[in-house]
Amino acid sequence: MSPPREATDTELADWDRRTVAAPGGHVYQSRAWAEQRSRLGWQPLNVLLDDDHAALVLLRPFPFIGGASAYVPRGPIVNPGEDPVAAAARVAELSDWLAGRGVDVVATDAEVPAVDAAYGEGLRRAGFGPIPEIQPSRHRVSLTIPADADDAAIRAGLSKSTRQRINVAEGEGDGEGVVVTRYDTAGWDGDHPLFERPVRPLHEVLGGFATLLEGTGQRRGFRWGPRGVFLDWWAAAHAAGLLVYLEARADADPARALGGLILYRHGERLSTVHSADAPGVRDTHPGVMHLLRWRAIQLAIRESRSEMDLGGVDVGPDHREPVKGDPMAGLYEHKRSFGATWIEMTGAHERVIRPWRYALGRVASRASRFTGR
Repeated sequence: MSPPREATDTELADWDRRTVAAPGGHVYQSRAWAEQRSRLGWQPLNVLLDDDHAALVLLRPFPFIGGASAYVPRGPIVNPGEDPVAAAARVAELSDWLAGRGVDVVATDAEVPAVDAAYGEGLRRAGFGPIPEIQPSRHRVSLTIPADADDAAIRAGLSKSTRQRINVAEGEGDGEGVVVTRYDTAGWDGDHPLFERPVRPLHEVLGGFATLLEGTGQRRGFRWGPRGVFLDWWAAAHAAGLLVYLEARADADPARALGGLILYRHGERLSTVHSADAPGVRDTHPGVMHLLRWRAIQLAIRESRSEMDLGGVDVGPDHREPVKGDPMAGLYEHKRSFGATWIEMTGAHERVIRPWRYALGRVASRASRFTGR
């Protein structure tokens, strides 16, 4: 096995194939994400772990004292079915290599199912320990899509009430028809009445969705933002073919967005990242979010994806599966109504290599924010 090294320009040109499109890949290992983080002060490091595996590492140098922290966002990716012991060994080798470059602490939150217990055990043997999640959720709610699946087969697995809400949103009976517009630069390019063609500029619809998300956050009690950072990233990810935006509008009022859904395209899945609806929509158009998720599943079917990741519903600090009475219980039941199941993940881990400089580095980083240096 060759030691880790920085990627060459030729290898960078092929980077997303290794880290995003590969099974288990993630958008946060992409070149587009590296460029976005670079604009916000991170130092991206593209590392080849061996002939078949790569990892994007984001560095934060400590001011005044030297050294740095490192974060491997949703990586290094682990292919489904891969030997978890070997995968953990790669993370350990990467952390050793980074330590040799002056890094004092390494964090990783690769999406590895907890059922692969040998992965977490391997990390802990290498000196890593569990830490609070870096991303909002640790676990995910996921729908498996068989290779021979079609709309009818998957729809049969939806709950009766969800099918009924989708039917109403599509205009069945006395329901007011809802149309879904897809903003996308990649993936399935078939001509089908599932989606309306975009007629408004991307910056306008994404700005409208950001407003919906802000309102949803206020109603549900979560914070979202900063707005400008997200809008810049969404536009860049959309241009790279990594992000899909689905927007729901009523036939009778095409100027008003009822709801929206942002998806990432990576590995063998589509992943729900953000969802939001307008105030009062659940009373006037109760099937809007059901229809948006169903359209996302239909897109995943047409792209021959093996999984529709409906996103997480767990919250800190315990990140447990929601039960009746929990704030996220309703959303969890909504996602389960699509035939999805809870998948527990290994979670974020950290290896502190030089505790003394890591402690000083945290103090220095806080101090630099006050001094502006």
